[in-house]
Amino acid sequence: MILNLRGKTSNEILAVFETLHVEGGEVVEAEVLESDIKTIGYKAFADLAQLYFMRLLTPVKKDETTTVLRFQKLHLNSSFHNSDDESSEKYGVESAFFSIDKTKEFSFLYHYKKALEFVNVKNKKRILNLGVNRGDEFEVIKNMLSYDEFCAVEFVGIDYSASAIEFAKKEFSQHENVKFICHDINSLEELELGRFDLIISIGTLQSSNIEFNAVFMSIYQNYLAQGGAMLLGFPNCRWIDGEMIYGAKAPNYSFSELSLVLKDIHFCKKYLQQKKYRVVVSGKDYLFLSARKIT
Repeated sequence: MILNLRGKTSNEILAVFETLHVEGGEVVEAEVLESDIKTIGYKAFADLAQLYFMRLLTPVKKDETTTVLRFQKLHLNSSFHNSDDESSEKYGVESAFFSIDKTKEFSFLYHYKKALEFVNVKNKKRILNLGVNRGDEFEVIKNMLSYDEFCAVEFVGIDYSASAIEFAKKEFSQHENVKFICHDINSLEELELGRFDLIISIGTLQSSNIEFNAVFMSIYQNYLAQGGAMLLGFPNCRWIDGEMIYGAKAPNYSFSELSLVLKDIHFCKKYLQQKKYRVVVSGKDYLFLSARKIT
């Protein structure tokens, strides 16, 4: 399929894509003027691809005045969000989720590192990650610290997936200061964890089997050390066919809707501010709530 978008306005281009009917894997070619590229920009076309569940492939120069943009439709059913598996291995090593490394997405990595800097990660001695999966978030911290700094910190990661925990143990087998535990976050009281200077949880507390408000308050009250910090990640995206697509999908809506995400963020922010914390919310595809004690 070849589209003629030469000289069209942004509104006209949106109207064209609104009427497209293409199957997963199908490539749509769109001819645009070089002047369109300069005025609209590749970034806008990359956003256009995401809006209609496509990936933007490498453009091809047709002639001196025309460039062909190539959009490939994603396989919409290729997503861990569609999985009916409710077992502890829904996010295990054989799952679609496990193949995703969000730390390779600049939108995630940049804002996660900034959040870690805000909570002064270099000053923490005990760090807990709830929903650690294969340990990607610990790997980012490892790269932010010197070897001696990293080894001086006690890391504890907890996840319900036994296969993910076993993978993480192998990945960090050379570090005796990093411990991984297979356990249900709803039953943390069964573990003698103690208290931590920093608690991290990204995309886990919003799981359907977790009562968000109650679990969040319990974590704060029972596991955060006095003066400790928190870093929570709220997914504002979907993973489809290996692509991170901006926008949280809400029931009964065909488009991104932020009410549920903002409700949880507001609850945490208000609660922590009442406890004399400075709280910031940052990010894009993942929204990070970072909180440190006011001194």
